[in-house]
This record gives sequence, structure tokens and C-alpha cells, in this order.
Amino acid sequence: MGRRLAGVMAAVLAGVALAAGPALAGPTLDALKARGELVCGVNTGLAGFGKPDGQGVWRGLDIDICRAIAAAALGDAGKVRYTPLSAQQRLTALQAGEVDVLSRNTTWTLSRDGQAMDFAPVTYYDGQGFMVKRALGVTSAKQLDGATICVQPGTTTELNLADWFRANGLSFTPVVIESFDELNKAFFAERCDALTTDASGLAGVRASVASNPDDYLILPELISKEPLAPVVRHGDDQWFDIVKWTVYALIEAEEMGITAANVDEKLNSADPRVQRLLGKQAGIAAGLGLDDQWAYRAIKAVGNYGEIFERNVGKGSPLRLERGLNALWTNGGLMYAPPVR
Repeated sequence: MGRRLAGVMAAVLAGVALAAGPALAGPTLDALKARGELVCGVNTGLAGFGKPDGQGVWRGLDIDICRAIAAAALGDAGKVRYTPLSAQQRLTALQAGEVDVLSRNTTWTLSRDGQAMDFAPVTYYDGQGFMVKRALGVTSAKQLDGATICVQPGTTTELNLADWFRANGLSFTPVVIESFDELNKAFFAERCDALTTDASGLAGVRASVASNPDDYLILPELISKEPLAPVVRHGDDQWFDIVKWTVYALIEAEEMGITAANVDEKLNSADPRVQRLLGKQAGIAAGLGLDDQWAYRAIKAVGNYGEIFERNVGKGSPLRLERGLNALWTNGGLMYAPPVR
């Protein structure tokens, strides 16, 4: 009996030791290194989140997430190939392996999570809203009974729209256009009374497309929860962990007061939390297949989460968005990272 028990215990301990060992290497990181670049699925053009500037350089909050991942995984934030994808193309392209990660204002939902996809931490907490021309005289979404509303097909936006109008006993006529650019043109050409999408997207459209932004009003109601997050395919836990912890590192850096400007100075910090995040404790990210400077490079390249937010969509940007739910948990928001240890 004693020998049998000893044998069982030995097997259990061997299993624990195996579970505690280094994570198995995944194919995505190997493919990235062989290719020499990250392929990042992005928006076809949404101000503040993912859009080329006047010189053709991609800018935006989602773009900075791509750059941070490339810095962490490949050592260089510039090693990114951006693949613009429509709302209809994005999930199929990810599942087909055409992109390594989707960083494209995509809402985390149960049904999507079950479609062989994994969502990394939320990078922007949003909600669906409506934009109208001020001259219409509408100040509340509940005044849109009988309105024509521009909406993209194949999106949570389209589903939420139908749900909300039905729940409130209101009617509407959808104007459904697949191309986001064409949808915006239809709205500004007054083919519909209202445009609906994520509130941040409405702010981006108003700031970058409207000839006179002050002529347009984003109504106060948010009719849904839209947690926007990067997405990877099921089946490569190592890659999922790399994307996930890169986002967490940017949030943790803001909480610790580490910025792109002071990260080199912070290398000399005596704070053990800072030391672990910036790689002064050797081997902490070995299970992810990353070297010790992975987080340092990401922060150096794009700054912390707060810097990314303010630069692209915050009060100093054309979108002029408040932090709101996207503030750190210490400031009443939802941005919270597990410990790096």
C-alpha cells in the first residue's frame, strides 16, 4: 500500500513540475520571427483608432497597440504590416490566418469568443450611440421614432440598433451600407437622419469627416456595452499571453508613473514592481518566450496606456474624449492590470 501511495505521489509531483515548467513554444511567435514582422489587422480608416495620416503613416490607439506588441515580441515597434479590414472581413481574416492579431475596435462578445477566437484585455470601453445634424432638432435618441438610420451590416451595431428600438417601442428604417466611408458619405449627404456606431467612432467621424463638426450632435444615450479589445485565434496560448500581457504592461506602466520619456530613468528605480516590469528581474517573461526587456521596449515605443489614450483620442486630440471608464481603476475607471510578478 505504501509503495502504491508513493507511486501516486511521484506521478502527481511530476505533473506539477511539468505544469510549472516553461510554456511550450507556439507557432505564431516563431512565424513572426521568421517573417520579421507582425501582421496586424486594422480599421480601413477611423480617426483616433486606425487611419493613415497625410504622409501615409498609420496612427491611432489601435495602431499603438500593434506597435507595442511588435516591440515586445520582435524588438522593434516598426516591424508591423498593417492590413486594413472592413467589419465584414475582419473576423474571417483572423480565423484564416491572414493576420496575427486584430487590433480594430472590435467588440468582445460571447458569440465571438466562441468562434475560435480569444480576446485580449479591453483597450477601450465604449458604447453605441447616435449622431444627428443639429438642425434636425433632436436631443435624445428616444426622439428618433420613425427615423432613417445609417448602419453597417454584420456588426454588433446593427443588432443593438434593432434590439434597442424594439425594446423602446420605436420604429426606424435602416440604411445599410457595408463600406464605412460610404456610410459616412450617406449620412453627411442627408440620406439618413442619424448615424449609429460606437460613440468613439462617431467622435472620430465628426472630427475628421464633417466639414463643420459643430453642426453635428452626438446624442447623450449609449444603448449598449462595447468593450473593444485586440483578438487572436484560439490554439496558441503563448501568443495569446504575449498580446494579453503587452496590454497589461501598458496599463501597469501608467499606474507606476512610467512614461516613454522617463522609462530609461526608471530602470534605476528601487521599487521591486518597477524592476520586475522593466526586466531587472531576469526570466520573469521566459514562459512567454520573451526576453527581459519586452515591456521596456513596448513602453519606450508608445508610452503607457494613458499616453496612448491622450495622444490619439483624449482631450488634446481632435476627438476630445474624456477618460471616463477608460481611466485607471485608481481614478474611478476600469483599467486594471494583474501583478507583473
